[in-house]
Amino acid sequence: MKSILETAREDSRLTTSVRMTEVGRMAEFFQKDGPYTVFIPTDEAYTRVPKEKLRAIIDNRERLAGMIMYHVVQGKLTTLELAQMEAIKTLQGDHLDIARSPEGMRLNDAIIIQPDIECTNGMYHVIDRVLIPRAVEARVRNLI
Repeated sequence: MKSILETAREDSRLTTSVRMTEVGRMAEFFQKDGPYTVFIPTDEAYTRVPKEKLRAIIDNRERLAGMIMYHVVQGKLTTLELAQMEAIKTLQGDHLDIARSPEGMRLNDAIIIQPDIECTNGMYHVIDRVLIPRAVEARVRNLI
């Protein structure tokens, strides 16, 4: 079994998320012990974010790190465990709303499309949207 980042690197759907982690100099964090639960957006999820907004996030390391950490929670949580919660605090500091819907488990507006991928330092769930914390969203809105 490999770490979260090593496992995600092997999934061709997650190349943009892996690249964001590397650009944001957060790769080392995802090699640590954890345990962490990470919600990793697909490459397609990034196409739904306006280019200007994404560029404004990428161009600022603090905003990028905030966006990345908004996808991470402490502990190793399966979708069954997440289903028992209404919200969860991310390592960025904000909360993600958790709900069940006909499409599946929702985190804010994102749907978990592949759950429970176990790794040595936690687990990850593949999601169909990029999660952007309110603070980053507000700062970027003022720039574009």
